[in-house]
Amino acid sequence: MDNTLAPAPKARISVPVIALALYAVASGYLMSLIPLMLPHYGLDNSLASWLASAFYAGLLVGAIGIEPLVTRVGHKNAFALCLAGFIATIMVLPAFSVSSVWLAARFVAGIAVAGVFVIVESWLLHGDESARAKRLGLYMGALYGGTSIGQLGIGILGVSGGVPFIAISTVLLIAIAVLLFGESDQPESAQSTPLSLKQITKLNHAAIIGCVVSGLTLGAIYGLMPLELSERGISNDNLGSLMALIILGGMAVQPLVPIMSKYFGRIFLMAIYCLLGVAAIAITTTSNDMNVLGAGLFVLGMAVFALYPVAINLGCDKLDASYIVSATQVMLFSYSVGSVAGPVLADWFMLGSQGLMGYLFATLLATCIYMLLASVKTKRQAVAGE
Repeated sequence: MDNTLAPAPKARISVPVIALALYAVASGYLMSLIPLMLPHYGLDNSLASWLASAFYAGLLVGAIGIEPLVTRVGHKNAFALCLAGFIATIMVLPAFSVSSVWLAARFVAGIAVAGVFVIVESWLLHGDESARAKRLGLYMGALYGGTSIGQLGIGILGVSGGVPFIAISTVLLIAIAVLLFGESDQPESAQSTPLSLKQITKLNHAAIIGCVVSGLTLGAIYGLMPLELSERGISNDNLGSLMALIILGGMAVQPLVPIMSKYFGRIFLMAIYCLLGVAAIAITTTSNDMNVLGAGLFVLGMAVFALYPVAINLGCDKLDASYIVSATQVMLFSYSVGSVAGPVLADWFMLGSQGLMGYLFATLLATCIYMLLASVKTKRQAVAGE
C-alpha cells in the first residue's frame, strides 16, 4: 500500500477572478458614462461629484455590514447577490431623471460594490500566505484590465440612449452565471472572525493611511477626470482612450508590486509611488500634446493604483486567516472614507485654476512626505528591537 501523501491541490480561483473581470468591464464603462450622460437626462454637471460621493458613501456603509452576509451564504452566493443588487441600481437610472433618485441609486450601488470587493479580496487572501501577493496581483490585474476595457465603451457604444445600460447589465448577468455555474474553491464561512476595536487600532497605521489616500485619489479620478479632460476640449473618443490609459497604467504596475516589495519596505514603496504620481502630474502640465498627456496619465495610473494593493497586503501581514474578512472590511472602510471625501475636496480645486491635477498633486505630495517619515520611524524601531 502506497502511503505517500499527494500534494495539496491548488485552490481554484478562476471563477471569482473571471466574474470580477466581467464586473470591472461593466463598472468601468458605467464609471465614465455617468458624469458624461448627465446633460442627456437634464441633470446638471455639478451633480457628478455628489454622485461619486454618494457611491463611495455606500461603499463605506457596505464595508461595515457585508461580513454577516458572507458568513451566512458563503463567498460565491454573496458575490452573486451583490452583482444582482448592482444591476438593479443601474436599471433605475434611465427610468428616473431625478437627481435624488440617482443619488439614492448610486448609494445602494456603493453598498453592493463594497460587497464585491470584500468578498473577492478575502476569497483570494485566504490560503497560503506566501502566494497572497501573487493572487492579489491577479485580482488587481483582472480589476484594472476589465475597467480599462470598459472605458472603450464610451467611444464604441456612446453615452446616450438605452444601449449603454443594456450592455452593462448583460455583462453583469454573465458574471452572475459564471459564479453560479462555474466550479471553484471558496473559504469556509466559519473561518471568519471579526476584529475587536482594540485589534483594529493595532493594525498598521501606514496601511490604513495608504487605503485612505487611495480612496482620496481614485475617488476623484473616477468621478471627475472625465469632466477634467472634457473641459480641456478632448473629444469623447479620445477621452475614453485616455481614461483607459490611466487604468492600463494601474494594470501594468501590478506585476512590479510584489517584485519591488522584495527590495523595499512596503511603507517606503508607497512613498515611491506617491512621488511617481507627483512627477506624472508635472508631466501633464508641461505640454498640451496628446501623447505627452497620455504618457503622464499612464504613469499617474501606475502610481495611484499601486497604493491599495501595497496597503492591504501590509495591513493583512501576519494576520490569522480567520481575521482576513474583517481586516479587508477595515481596509475597504478606510478606502471608502477617502473616496467619499475625495470628489468633494477635488471639486473645490475644480472651481479654481489648479483643477483636478492640482488636487492630486497636493494629496500625493503630502502622502509621500508622511510615508517617508513613517518608513524612517519603522526602520528605527526595527533596529532598536534587534
